[in-house]
Amino acid sequence: MAKKTQTTRTYVDRQGIPWTVAVELPGSSNAMIVFHRAGAPNSRDDRYAWYQASTPEARSVTSHLDAGAILESLDEQSVALLFRRSMRISVASDPLGLPVAAPAA
Repeated sequence: MAKKTQTTRTYVDRQGIPWTVAVELPGSSNAMIVFHRAGAPNSRDDRYAWYQASTPEARSVTSHLDAGAILESLDEQSVALLFRRSMRISVASDPLGLPVAAPAA
């Protein structure tokens, strides 16, 4: 029987806020790492960062990275670095307050 890999893990930032870390959209050489604010589903504070693989498998365009293996390979320092480089997912956090799309007429 194949070993079931973990799909999420928890990360606590410097301010003590817990985040659920998930790997989404794994491709042949990269994957999106998503930080969901724990206890706040659909939060505007959710963040994402891109993980770039440096493994031999990443050089093959016909293969795909395994999300569970990526999550297991990330140590605390790697997750902290990805979190520091992450960006908010919500478009509602636009600092200029400009609408993303024109309203329907």
